[in-house]
Amino acid sequence: MDTGTARRTGGVAETAAPQRQERGRGVLEGAFALLDALRRNGDEAGVTELALACGVPKGSVHRLLDQLVGVGAVERKGNRYRVGPQLYRLGQAWEPHPGLRPAARLPLQRLRAATGASVVLAVMREDMAITVGSVPGDLEPLLPVRDGIAFRLDTAAGKALCGPLRGGPVLDREDVMDGVCCAALPVRAPDGRTVAALAGMVPAGRGLDALAQAVAEAGAAVTRALARGGHRGPVPPSTVAF
Repeated sequence: MDTGTARRTGGVAETAAPQRQERGRGVLEGAFALLDALRRNGDEAGVTELALACGVPKGSVHRLLDQLVGVGAVERKGNRYRVGPQLYRLGQAWEPHPGLRPAARLPLQRLRAATGASVVLAVMREDMAITVGSVPGDLEPLLPVRDGIAFRLDTAAGKALCGPLRGGPVLDREDVMDGVCCAALPVRAPDGRTVAALAGMVPAGRGLDALAQAVAEAGAAVTRALARGGHRGPVPPSTVAF
């Protein structure tokens, strides 16, 4: 009898763990769906909007949001929610290629200053291009640029990512969006691998040859900065409470 009970108890234990894992995955998936919906919304959203966007019951959305607020991933303002500072800090730690973002920071700013272009640095992720560096230019607010935007690979920056390109820039003369022209080139690591694409976007009617040259010079500056980059020092202890 004891053996049978042990078997039954063992059977329950053997099935309970996978059930708990499935529930854990469901909670994580729901939380990330909410965070992505907030990101796509770009500002603030309410429980009803988020429930509709994610296909999750309102009660579940409310519980998940309370938990996300508790860890700083989401901020609450009245009955509205937005992405919180802790999520921003975690996102800033992501490096698509070692040292790429700090290496590109100054060249992107100089490219914007020299051309007036809206500038983006993009990397490839899951058959999409995603911006990891951006500087708004003369196209604001017609075409706002910011970090974290994902776009198709049939754009100039997407084509530059897909390479290999050796013969010159990818030019877009209002092919993707009316009123917007673009020049893009791959950004290469010191060993020649394409690690990103750099694109400058300007209002239609401006010549693209000078822009393409400036983009090429900025990309070369990023490559040089990557070559100079050494090992980073130890990460200081975090002062953020989890």
